[in-house]
Amino acid sequence: MNLEWLLGRFENAREAPALIWRNEEFSYRWLLERTNYWSGEFGHQGLPPRSVVALETDYSPDACALLLALVQHCTIIVPLSRASAEDRQRFYNIAEVQAAFETADGREWAFKRSYQLVRNPLSQSLFDSGHAGLVLFSSGSTGQSKAALHDFGRLLGKFQQRRRSLRTLAFLLFDHIGGINTLFYVLSNTGTLVVTEERGPDAICALIERHKVELLPTSPTFLNLLLLSEAYRRYDLTSLRMITYGTEVMPESTLTRLHQLFPQVRLLQTYGLTELGILRSQSKGPDSLWVKIKGEGFETKINNGTLWVHARSAMMGYLNAPSPFDSEGWMDTGDAVEVDGDYMRILGRKSDIINVGGEKVYPAQVESVLMQMDNVREIVVFGEKNALLGYIVVAQITPAEPESSADLKQRLEVFASDRLAAYQIPQKIIVSDAVAHSPRFKKIRSQPVAA
Repeated sequence: MNLEWLLGRFENAREAPALIWRNEEFSYRWLLERTNYWSGEFGHQGLPPRSVVALETDYSPDACALLLALVQHCTIIVPLSRASAEDRQRFYNIAEVQAAFETADGREWAFKRSYQLVRNPLSQSLFDSGHAGLVLFSSGSTGQSKAALHDFGRLLGKFQQRRRSLRTLAFLLFDHIGGINTLFYVLSNTGTLVVTEERGPDAICALIERHKVELLPTSPTFLNLLLLSEAYRRYDLTSLRMITYGTEVMPESTLTRLHQLFPQVRLLQTYGLTELGILRSQSKGPDSLWVKIKGEGFETKINNGTLWVHARSAMMGYLNAPSPFDSEGWMDTGDAVEVDGDYMRILGRKSDIINVGGEKVYPAQVESVLMQMDNVREIVVFGEKNALLGYIVVAQITPAEPESSADLKQRLEVFASDRLAAYQIPQKIIVSDAVAHSPRFKKIRSQPVAA
């Protein structure tokens, strides 16, 4: 697949830093040379084009060069992080992986073959087009992972228009649509990608200070942990110009606090799905949850309070599930929204809505209120079946300091009495030390709930 437009930009920025990894800079010249190295290595390994190749790694300079070479080689690439190790064989079978590159340290690579035949008609269709492909496994908070097959040509199309060159932290994972979007945004604008191997608040803040990071793309869950840890007080974060957040609903209380603490930083809500790519967006204001999702290459519409999207960057389809697109190419995102003119406010997944005696409860709204309580580190709200009401609201809370469920429930009832409607107040409290988010820093809801 032709990447001359991208590699030409690398050539014009040869001595500029493309990546910073383990506090070492790697230039665009190095990235070009290493991409060429890997292209030659495929011949030595006997890896033909039209192969399905797993790339088992997190961000590293070599991983980025190998990814670019695999795109040029017209393979279907299946990036897998270490967090998905227990699902590896299942993912291999679904994607029909024929070969794999894996590394534990980002430098030494092992090459292996699995000798599967590619029978999926979607994969065969992509091979026939002469384009590279990308398989991403969904990471929803509930349900079985689905394998989304993308045409890399469609995904990269939007990056041909030059935008701002920024020092950007690689927070979102290598096997996540947001992580892929971050990588190619940075490289296509010859910015600098600052790679992290730890994603705790102190580690992230230390990298921002040391390398003068300007853009932090992350999730609301991480931003809440950042506020609770107060790591922002221990480091110089004045280089930050923008924080983008997505992957889940942002609690209004978290956004308000962020704006108060970082008035000089632009806070931008992004929107995207594994199936659709990342869409251009514009927040109504730095402390507003209202967002305009408009731009070249996609359209939106609202049907029965739910967001539908038609996108040029949409996947070709699932490898292991029926297509979610209608006959005209529109996809029901499953996100419930409110609309105000050109702006919308995302309320949450319709599948997460809790029906309490006919009243709809949006977990994110309840979480936003209860996160303002003292001694709450993390909170996840979900529904539990109830013979009388249909469902009741349950809150799983991770306290910052040890506290009994009885004491926490009593405090919560007092705190919520004038802040939430009676049907929104959790009737059951679970105190847990378990981490309430995935390795992608996205909330894990304990059980699916019907609306």
